[in-house]
Amino acid sequence: MRERIVVAMSGGVDSSVAAALLVEQGYEVLGVTLRVWVPPEADAEARRFGGCCGTGGAEDARRVARALGIPHYVLNTEAEFARAVVDPFVAAYAAGRTPVPCLACNTELKFGWLLRRARAWEATAVATGHYARISRDPATGRWVLRRSRDLRKDQTDFLWPLTQAQLAAARFPVGELTKEEVRAYARRLGLPTADKPESQELCFVPDGDYRRLVRGRAPAAFRPGPIVDETGRRLGEHPGVGNFTVGQRRGLGLSGSRPLYVVAIDPATNTVTVGDARALERRRLVAQAVNFVAGEPPPTPLRVTAKIRHSHTPAPAWVRPLPGGRAEVLFDEPQRAVAPGQSVVWYQGDVVVGGGVIARAEDTTGARPALVDGCGVA
Repeated sequence: MRERIVVAMSGGVDSSVAAALLVEQGYEVLGVTLRVWVPPEADAEARRFGGCCGTGGAEDARRVARALGIPHYVLNTEAEFARAVVDPFVAAYAAGRTPVPCLACNTELKFGWLLRRARAWEATAVATGHYARISRDPATGRWVLRRSRDLRKDQTDFLWPLTQAQLAAARFPVGELTKEEVRAYARRLGLPTADKPESQELCFVPDGDYRRLVRGRAPAAFRPGPIVDETGRRLGEHPGVGNFTVGQRRGLGLSGSRPLYVVAIDPATNTVTVGDARALERRRLVAQAVNFVAGEPPPTPLRVTAKIRHSHTPAPAWVRPLPGGRAEVLFDEPQRAVAPGQSVVWYQGDVVVGGGVIARAEDTTGARPALVDGCGVA
């Protein structure tokens, strides 16, 4: 009996090729598109068939499945998605943080809810089109998450919360390919998604206006309040903390002789603090909701490279576990625009050590903080 694998198919070329590769390798493949979020104003067709990338995404996934000769299903996970992804996303912006909704979608939906459903179908794994790789350490038997061969497309910063049990049941078939190779493979098979453009928007905010979603569900985040400098001097008024993220320059409505950026957001006082580019620099941060991929926190500080957002080049740093599922990260050099709510991910070479959600950042300027066992004092 062939091993059965469920493929989460968004209707894009990456998940299409993931399914095709598994079919080629001899697995029994089931294609699944998750109906994750349908806006209240959507029409009847969208409410019935809307998938994780809209009605068109579900239809494209169905066409690919037909071309591959595999079954395809659309599963309604709208309630689960709202609970796990949309509600925390809105709450984060209302709290002055910048969330990464893909984390919860991957851990709680694709490798949570869908994995449980897959096992009920007697499938052994869930596959996606993520650019990442998984291997097994022969010495320890533990699963290792590694960056993809195409570092430009690497998506491990969206996968660092996966547990050992989830990694054991995860498959990333395109992780050994470049994006160009993925498209070339899709063209050879004549898949209808071969040249489909990549979506640059959040799947549940197709028009790109996340503020409209947050405003509709957390109107208090859009109360006007003061914009101040780092001394507390009032410079102007903002239209609500839900409009801003640390490092943002546009939309402040301030004029002056030097560029100003958001350096802090305080929802308790409804205040946005701004400063110059130097004021954005941070050397130390504390992360919460930490996951070390090997399963256990290291006993001593680790030398790593650390990434603080998807477009950030990993920078040399030390990471030290702290009590309560937290960790301290101390960079060799200050990093710009360390935004609470974003991920910090730790690498050793191409291996993902782990990651966490940035809770706060400190040490803007001045002398390097004192080190204790290779890391700063908490």
